[in-house]
Amino acid sequence: MAAKAAADIAEAGGLSLQAKLGRAVRRIRGSRDELLAILERLVGFPTVSPPARNTAEAQAFLAEQLEAAGLRLSRWELYPGDPVVVGIKPGARPASCRSLILNGHMDVAEVGQPAEWRGDPFALRVEGDWAVGRGTADMKGALAAALLAIRVIEEEGIELGGNLQFQSAVGEEAGEAGTRSITERGLADGYDYAVVMDTSNLAIQGQGGVITGWLTVQSPQVHHDGMRGSMIHAGGGVFGASAIEKMAKLIGSLQELERHWAVVKQYPGFPPGAATINPAVIEGGRHAAFVADTCRLWITVHFYPNEDYQSVTREIEEHIRYAAMADPWLREHPPRFTWGGRSMIEDRGEIFPSLELDRHHPGLQCLAVSHAEAAGEKPAVGMSPTVTDAGWLAGAGVPAAIYGPGLLSEAHGVNEGVSVAELLTFAESLLRFIAVWCNSPKTEGRDEP
Repeated sequence: MAAKAAADIAEAGGLSLQAKLGRAVRRIRGSRDELLAILERLVGFPTVSPPARNTAEAQAFLAEQLEAAGLRLSRWELYPGDPVVVGIKPGARPASCRSLILNGHMDVAEVGQPAEWRGDPFALRVEGDWAVGRGTADMKGALAAALLAIRVIEEEGIELGGNLQFQSAVGEEAGEAGTRSITERGLADGYDYAVVMDTSNLAIQGQGGVITGWLTVQSPQVHHDGMRGSMIHAGGGVFGASAIEKMAKLIGSLQELERHWAVVKQYPGFPPGAATINPAVIEGGRHAAFVADTCRLWITVHFYPNEDYQSVTREIEEHIRYAAMADPWLREHPPRFTWGGRSMIEDRGEIFPSLELDRHHPGLQCLAVSHAEAAGEKPAVGMSPTVTDAGWLAGAGVPAAIYGPGLLSEAHGVNEGVSVAELLTFAESLLRFIAVWCNSPKTEGRDEP
């Protein structure tokens, strides 16, 4: 594959392109201060989500960087104060050369207790090889490195045959639909590959999926607490029930289904029992003087890469309806389901579709070679234990992989940090990948392993 990558470059532009790529790589390797300057600016924007609605200035800075690198911009507000920015660097031969999407998100996790940090979470501190600040690992370090790579490609005059698209989404930390809105606008249509630059420690990864949902039990009548005796004792004559007690039965049924999944479902790269149904929040009743007429359960469902959220939710609904049929009151008053949503902030719901990794796809093979040339070793290829926006791109028909700098253990943590050397390796790997992939001819089929 390495020989093929070199051949692709030679076909696209001969030795002049190879020479430009060599100069670009040398520049990246000596760009530590330039990289840290970009990262310092990005970390300085407190784009915490929640509360969110605070990324406009950061996205404006990123947009300036993209425009300076020759990208044409589209932007819109997902929510007031939270714009999505998409830049496209048109290729010289888009009909014949492969295209690429780079995806990231500008929002960062909550700080927690600022007093626990060694300094201001939004003032970058460099401690030897370690850059500390909120978002350095998840994922402003990746954004900074990608901006550097694109800047160097422009300034070194490396021509791209296919289109390069840079997506800076918002809302990823709160399950909001930033990347989803990009796909809904059709901006990802027709692209040949996508790299979601989220935290993976430079491993190439797929992921499982997550969906949240609400399960509601509702009584058509409201009964006073004094009526409870007539509802539960022989001869009482009142066909009523506590919605809370009925929900308790359904929670037990969900646990049975979760245990069944642990026995019958598995996927390489995940530990047994990774498909789960978490009863996360319960709400019910109106007052101590009444029998609870309503109960709502908020659940979080994790599923495997070879599953989709539509089939998983159908499976849960079917199981619960069978459980309800075994209860005389629930049979007459079946539970209702509401799945997903576009924001954990706005409508208390989220969806992260799964991403099944195609290990033989030419995009993954080319990315692996680019990483090996930059890092001096082959990348790990496997599954992320968390979720990213990658599933939305895959669902839009774009083959994708997660590949980014930073340790997952640093993401969302106090004194979050990332290795500067790893950021530079990522920038070089990305530069090599863009130059080769976007100058490779479009072909059908997959590469052999």
